[in-house]
Amino acid sequence: MTRKPIQRLALLISGNGSNLQAVLDAADEGFLPIQVCVVVSNRPGAYGLERARLAAVPTAVLEKSPGQKRVEYDRELATLVEAYHPDWIILAGWMRLLSSTFLNRFPGRVVNLHPALPGTFPGTDAIQKAFIAFHNREITHTGVMVHLVPDEGIDNGPVLAQEIVPIYPADSLEQLEKRIHLVEHRLLVETIHNLVS
Repeated sequence: MTRKPIQRLALLISGNGSNLQAVLDAADEGFLPIQVCVVVSNRPGAYGLERARLAAVPTAVLEKSPGQKRVEYDRELATLVEAYHPDWIILAGWMRLLSSTFLNRFPGRVVNLHPALPGTFPGTDAIQKAFIAFHNREITHTGVMVHLVPDEGIDNGPVLAQEIVPIYPADSLEQLEKRIHLVEHRLLVETIHNLVS
C-alpha cells in the first residue's frame, strides 16, 4: 500500500492566526500529513505572519492598493498563491471576499472556516450577531462550519463539517468567542485531516 504524498496547504489570513497555529501544531504533532507551503495575509500587521515565521513557513503580504479593482487584486493574489503549488487553499480568518478570478484558478480546492452554522450569519461579525440574536430569543445556539468555496456566494458553499456551539444566558461575548474559537481550531484540523488522508 503506497502512502499518499504530503499535501501542500496555502493558508490565507487577515489577523491573529490562531487557526493557523492549530494547523501548524497538528502538523508538528504528526496528525496532519501536510506542509504549509505559504501563509498569505492582506494585512502586514497580522500576528499570524509572526506565527508562520516562528514555524519557518514562508510568508507573503499582498495589500489591496487604493483604487485597485477587486478582480485585479484577486488575479495578483491567485498568481502569488499558485507559485507555491498548493493542493489546498485554506481561508483561516481571511477577511476578504474572493471573486471567481481567484476561485476559478483553484476549482474545488478552496476551503473556508466560518464561525456560524450553515445558512446563518454570513459575512463578518457572525459571533456578535449570534450573541445578539440569542438575547433577542431568536436562536438557542450557534456553531462553526467548514465549507468549500466554489463561487462568490458568502459563506454558503458545500459543507464539509459543522458543529453546534451552545450559548448560555450568563455568557459574555468574550466567553462565547473563546468557546467558538476552541471548536474552530479542532474542527478545521479534523476537516483538513479528512481531506488529505
